[in-house]
Amino acid sequence: MTNRLEKHLLVRTSELVAEPLAEAPRACTDRNFNLPTALHAGFFGLFLAYLGVMAIGFPHPEMILPMAIFVIFTVAFYVVPMLWATMAPANPTRSMSLDQLLGQGMMTHTGWTSGGSAVAQVMVMPVMILCWGVAVVVIAATV
Repeated sequence: MTNRLEKHLLVRTSELVAEPLAEAPRACTDRNFNLPTALHAGFFGLFLAYLGVMAIGFPHPEMILPMAIFVIFTVAFYVVPMLWATMAPANPTRSMSLDQLLGQGMMTHTGWTSGGSAVAQVMVMPVMILCWGVAVVVIAATV
């Protein structure tokens, strides 16, 4: 069924390859997303605030489990990338600070953007979602 392969036969037929490198090159060396931590925290906080508004606005016992699931998933969506960015080996690059972003701006797919515009681009979606949640709760309270 099987035959033992001898090393000298493999060398003669060129079927023996060189050993792999001791350490493979890393596919991803920059794991910091190049945005200030304050923006990530604001994004995360606004999504949790939206969930809080919805939980307070619709206080029904049947909503406890769905809200708990929403919070667990939202926390996981932010904690897992945070852990990935800080895991070993140490990340040689650092994300820019909020002062650097506001002072220098950053490159986006549409070109160079000022710091205020970059902050607005990042924060517009969570702010709109929070406003939408407040509007839904206000409409439900008045009906």
